[in-house]
Amino acid sequence: MNLLEEVKIFLKDKGFVYSVQMRSGFDVICVTTPDGHHERVILPLEIEAGSPEEAVRQSEMATDSILLTESYDGMYPLVITRDRWERQREMMEKRLLAHLEVFFPIYARNCEVRKIDKAVAREFLERNHSYGHAACRYCYGLFFMRHTGHMAEIMEGASSDDKPGTLMAVATFSNARKWVKGARTIRSYEWTRYASLPEVRLSGGMGRLMKAFIKEVGPDDIMSYADLEWSKGDVYRKLGFEPEGIKEPVMFALDDRWRRFPVKPGMTKGRESAKGRESAEGRGMRFFQNFGSMKYRLKLTDYQ
Repeated sequence: MNLLEEVKIFLKDKGFVYSVQMRSGFDVICVTTPDGHHERVILPLEIEAGSPEEAVRQSEMATDSILLTESYDGMYPLVITRDRWERQREMMEKRLLAHLEVFFPIYARNCEVRKIDKAVAREFLERNHSYGHAACRYCYGLFFMRHTGHMAEIMEGASSDDKPGTLMAVATFSNARKWVKGARTIRSYEWTRYASLPEVRLSGGMGRLMKAFIKEVGPDDIMSYADLEWSKGDVYRKLGFEPEGIKEPVMFALDDRWRRFPVKPGMTKGRESAKGRESAEGRGMRFFQNFGSMKYRLKLTDYQ
């Protein structure tokens, strides 16, 4: 069964009303939210390319579909790739529901920021971030403490996962990269990962964790990337970051367990990695090129 049909079955089982439309050569699913007031778009994306060249063509067509959908609907669609659906099915189903406005609302002011060790961060990110964990120096967690206001009344007696002490979100940051600007040394840090529980809408979570990092470390600037497979990174703009261009798409080879492995640039052209490329294609591996990333930077010190 193809991915489009599997997603449609999931939506039907959950009681959603939807239709299928064609956008730049791809079928997208237009779903009405439970309140009947909004429509959200889902792009199920099969991964069938048998060569890097074919993967590039598919990526370019999918990008056109995403841009067309955004221009039609004013929102970035939710892209569901076959490998995510196969390897991270539970996370993707919860993220899909959150995209359709079915989620637990949590306010960051009702949570507590704590430093956590790398093992705790790694476990959380492996379950809840599409790329898993990454090398880091600083790790912070946001722990749920209580509901307040109208949410306290709504959630009273309800059965949910948002119990006091539950780890709701994790943010990790790199060690400093230093360079000299005039008479001063600038310390720049990368925000390497952020993830929250996929079934939760955590209002203000990224801001709370970022402020905790800034208070403890005092960076001169923070940079990060928004993966265009998920969004254009509007949340970074809201936090005061400025865009600094686009990081080129990454080519991946996928094995029969749907695991992604970055493909070295030389594998797609030239003689240097021809043997590696032939080996990957000979093993029947699929190829997928993502859509690149938007680079963002938050300057906390005035420098040129």
